[in-house]
Amino acid sequence: MKKQSKGFTVIEISFIAVLLGTASVLFFIQKNDLSVISRDDKRKTSINAMYYSLEEVFYATNKYYPQTISSDNLKSVDPDLFIDSNGVKIGETGSLYTYEPTNCVDQKCKSYTLKSSLENEADFAKTSRNN
Repeated sequence: MKKQSKGFTVIEISFIAVLLGTASVLFFIQKNDLSVISRDDKRKTSINAMYYSLEEVFYATNKYYPQTISSDNLKSVDPDLFIDSNGVKIGETGSLYTYEPTNCVDQKCKSYTLKSSLENEADFAKTSRNN
C-alpha cells in the first residue's frame, strides 16, 4: 500500500507566490498610471471649461477679455475647476493653471493664453480666438 500525502509542494507554493507578486506589481503600476491620466484629464477639463466660458460667455458679452479670471467673472464655470489638483487657485503662486492676458488697457485685454502643466504629456494650452 502506498501512502498518499496531502498538501502542496514547495515548488507549487513558490510558483503561486511569484505569480501573486507579479500580479501585485502590475496592479500598482497600472493604478498609478490611471491616477496620472485621471489628474491630467481633470486639468484639461478645467482649462476647457474656462476657455469656453471666456470665449462663449465673457467675450461674447463684453467684447474683451478680463485681466484676471476667477469664479467672480466667469460665473458659468464651476468654482472648483479654478483649483488645481494640489489645491492651489489659478493666479496664485504654484498653481498648475496659468492665465496670461496680453494687450491690456484698463483691465480690458485683447487676447490671452490659458494653460496647465500635465504629468504625462506636454503642457495643455488654449489661446484666445479673437486677437
